Amino acid sequence: MNDNVFRRVQARMILLAVDESGMSTVEYAIGTVAAAAFGAILYTVVTGDSIVSALTNIITRALNTNV
Repeated sequence: MNDNVFRRVQARMILLAVDESGMSTVEYAIGTVAAAAFGAILYTVVTGDSIVSALTNIITRALNTNV
């Protein structure tokens, strides 16, 4: 199933690359999709349990002033 979706997207991208009409719109669309995907991945990583606990440990150690 993923191969079929990938092939359809690949075929569409090749068709868009050959057709130059509306090229700037396609570039903006691809950039927007890439930024949204990167944001979603970053959000998933940052809200993961290991990251949250690591940040909590760092903040706790920084605030703990036992000198």
